[in-house]
Amino acid sequence: MAYYVFLANFTDQGVRSVRESPKRAEAFKAMADKCGAKVHTLLWTLGKHDVVSVIEAQDDLTATAVSLSLAELGNVTTQTLRAFDVQDMRKIVDKMV
Repeated sequence: MAYYVFLANFTDQGVRSVRESPKRAEAFKAMADKCGAKVHTLLWTLGKHDVVSVIEAQDDLTATAVSLSLAELGNVTTQTLRAFDVQDMRKIVDKMV
């Protein structure tokens, strides 16, 4: 399984219904689960991004399906980052020349 960080920003539509954001977060978790991914963390943040979440998915295709399914709803725009845990980082370092 691979980790992905989703950086999200509210759209105008998302801000207009921001009071529904906690309910939408639960729907996002259910949607990710349907796609075969697991949401490990979802946090509302101050600064450049409004929401940060960490999900685990079997591959880039699954993570992209989650991201696009979320974006299609129109409440947030997302940027997806592939992330590596310590075990993956050890493998990466071992492959370095």
